Amino acid sequence: MTHQAIPGPASVWNNIEGISFGGDYNPEQWPVSVRLEDLELMQEAGVNFLSVGIFSWALLEPAEGQYDFGWLDDVMDNLHGIGVKVALAAATAAPPAWLVRKHPEILPVRADGTTLGPGSRRHYTPSSAVYRKYAAGITRVLAERYKDHPALALWHVDNELGCHVSEFYGEEDAAAFRLWLERRYGTIGALNAAWGTAFWSQHYGSFDEILPPGVAPSTLNPGQQLDFQRFNSWALMDYYRGLVAVLREVTPAVPCTTNLMASSATKSMDYFSWAKDLDVIANDHYLVAADPERHIELAFSADLTRGIAGGDPWILMEHSTSAVNWQPRNQPKMPGEMLRNSLAHVARGADAVMFFQWRQSFAGSEKFHSAMVPHGGRDTRVWREVVDLGAALQLLAPVRGSRVESRAAIVFDYEAWWASEIDSKPSIDVRYLDLLRAFHRSLFLRGVSVDMVHPSASLDGYDLVLVCTLYSVADEAAANIAAAASGGATVLVSYFSGITDEKDHVRLGGYPGAFRELLGVRVEEFHPLLAGSQLKLSDGSVSSIWSEHVHLDGAEAIQAFTGYPLEGVPSLTRRAVGTGAAWYLATFPDRDGIESLVDRLLEESGVSPVAGADAGVELTRRRSADGGSFLFAINHTRAAATVRASGTDMLSGERFTGTVEAGSVAVIAED
Repeated sequence: MTHQAIPGPASVWNNIEGISFGGDYNPEQWPVSVRLEDLELMQEAGVNFLSVGIFSWALLEPAEGQYDFGWLDDVMDNLHGIGVKVALAAATAAPPAWLVRKHPEILPVRADGTTLGPGSRRHYTPSSAVYRKYAAGITRVLAERYKDHPALALWHVDNELGCHVSEFYGEEDAAAFRLWLERRYGTIGALNAAWGTAFWSQHYGSFDEILPPGVAPSTLNPGQQLDFQRFNSWALMDYYRGLVAVLREVTPAVPCTTNLMASSATKSMDYFSWAKDLDVIANDHYLVAADPERHIELAFSADLTRGIAGGDPWILMEHSTSAVNWQPRNQPKMPGEMLRNSLAHVARGADAVMFFQWRQSFAGSEKFHSAMVPHGGRDTRVWREVVDLGAALQLLAPVRGSRVESRAAIVFDYEAWWASEIDSKPSIDVRYLDLLRAFHRSLFLRGVSVDMVHPSASLDGYDLVLVCTLYSVADEAAANIAAAASGGATVLVSYFSGITDEKDHVRLGGYPGAFRELLGVRVEEFHPLLAGSQLKLSDGSVSSIWSEHVHLDGAEAIQAFTGYPLEGVPSLTRRAVGTGAAWYLATFPDRDGIESLVDRLLEESGVSPVAGADAGVELTRRRSADGGSFLFAINHTRAAATVRASGTDMLSGERFTGTVEAGSVAVIAED
């Protein structure tokens, strides 16, 4: 079942004033005395929004059909008493022990046939009819009990769907996969054609013969692998829809969401296809401490989340105040880093800043994961920074509801990511995100805002469109990208784009298939480079990973390969198209080459930074419907930096002086 999302950003959640601030609250882990102390601390920090009950099923229903809501009743009433709104969880993310014992068939199965047991979390398969029945049952009981509670603002459905395990190989999963395929293709003949089963005698006589692509002697059918990725993403979303259907029936006015994990590390779910079923997009994001440019990865993930939201404001449902517990070396955040991280998400469209979790656990596998209230309590740097953040967010209330302003777009497609990284490709070094992140990094460092957009989304209003490693693409999406160039945009398409259609069938006649006519080039053969190899290009720059034999067919050569066997073969081309232009990049430039190319593209497209600033300052602008303009200037360096802007610094209340101190943030309500 699908549903129509509540029009606009979710209605009840929108009634929270200003930027929402809080986190996951797990009061069931603590005695009443601590819960009462929590109320005082929440008021001190300025908390106004909490997720409650995410992992509480075993306490809410300690035995089948026996419920204990006393503690949750008290928590909901007490939170309402201090003005805190609640995203109440459906509590289905960790099945209770009694359910696993009675129905072990709900447990997920790996590709090698291993059944994953309980004792952790997320130990269920979304295709289990039994699990769906029980999950819908506890969801209905919760909805009926709290449907009229004044603290209820949002339903937090399950939690991080697809985390830990995102592919399911059990008997019920196989049966659900077959049904999904039958709905998709209609006939077994159509499936055979789509999967190219004439190869290796893989022809199927009926859907009943099909299994998930598990462990096999050699490489598996790529069409089967791609459809299995699609199926698993759909199965998780369909499970979510089943719970939402219950909530819609009981609480039709309360919006629903689940927390996505949109980042450069999560590829298993097609979040663009999920978006229409979420009344407001919510996302979890955690830094990788070992990444020296982790703030740039944060920006990439936040921009992707905003793209999934279609540009609407979204919820940062989880991030960390300091260290996490699951990396090899869990370094704490540096002084001021939590504020910079939090406001970077706000700068890129978040209207809520939330953490995992409110109070740091004293037991369990996440006891060393940081929280808003750390083990050391009030007399800690983390707590003082939490209080400061809460005060800062209150000052930013006018930003709520505004949208990020961007004239550049990067095309992003999960299906192309899946298809490009299935085995048996020309080079294992071609990874979908690498070139996207290289271009995003270059734009970030220049202070140029960029939106992440699906290839089928409208490209109107963008003057620069980057299409990187879009290996598989449908005809309609390719036409959409071509129309952007004809309409006046500067469009760059990279190597290994347009190679196959959505069935992963090669587009014949020469690469890059779907984009040959637009680009005015024809590639006759790929020349991927061996590990560690580099190429010198005609402008003196260096590239790696990829090269190819390009022929001009209407385009002009801007740059060429040097040396045997591609001496003089174009490596960068341009073709005038309508009132715009289409560029083709046939290799992976080094950082200097990327910078030089981005300079060219920005000059031609007329796209400029949102403001002028010293290096190391992150710049983003949000603009409200009434014309209000809010410039976020985040100084990631350890020295004071200059930003050329005029207006009032909302965080200080003073006229902006043009300087952002080391490690600090200015949010300028521009004149």
